[in-house]
Amino acid sequence: MTRCLVTDRRRLCPGARSFADARRGLVEQARRAAAEGIDLIQVRERDLEAAALAALVADVVAITRGSATRVLVNDRIDVALACGADGVHLRADSVPVAEARRLLPAPRLVGRSVHSVREAVAAAGADYLIAGTVFPSASKRTGSAELLGIEGLRAIVSATAVPVLAIGGITPDRIDSVLAAGAAGIAAIGLFIDSLKTAS
Repeated sequence: MTRCLVTDRRRLCPGARSFADARRGLVEQARRAAAEGIDLIQVRERDLEAAALAALVADVVAITRGSATRVLVNDRIDVALACGADGVHLRADSVPVAEARRLLPAPRLVGRSVHSVREAVAAAGADYLIAGTVFPSASKRTGSAELLGIEGLRAIVSATAVPVLAIGGITPDRIDSVLAAGAAGIAAIGLFIDSLKTAS
């Protein structure tokens, strides 16, 4: 099962008084994730300016170097290239996969977020997809029409040949049902915040 940690400094470090404090917290989370064998870390700090994001990504790349963990940058191809990250994760409304692939040839990874079968089919050429939101989560508590549910996840998995990771409301007791729907793994924020905070 592939596991992808998605960063969120506001949830990981709610008491941080500065970006420097939050940055240290995220780097420590990345270190623990690599030690725990997490496959992918998606640095998704969407509000950061390029310089701050690049500094954070460079730290995460450095702390995971030599491990099996691969570092992806959310949507910022320029930052991924500048910092030597392992790839980029595109939003559903971002540039086409083919354009990202031209700038990030293999073995760098190009992933994409999808919310429907149509979006999954349109993401041809991606190395993997993250499909959501599957279950209600901290960021998607309402608007059930936006939720995929298990059947929506199953439909996306059936529509594509690339690995699909499920995101949204992933808890330990839901992982078996996600895998039974054909997902190759999971992507999460809160699940890993809880587990990695207590990791030794």
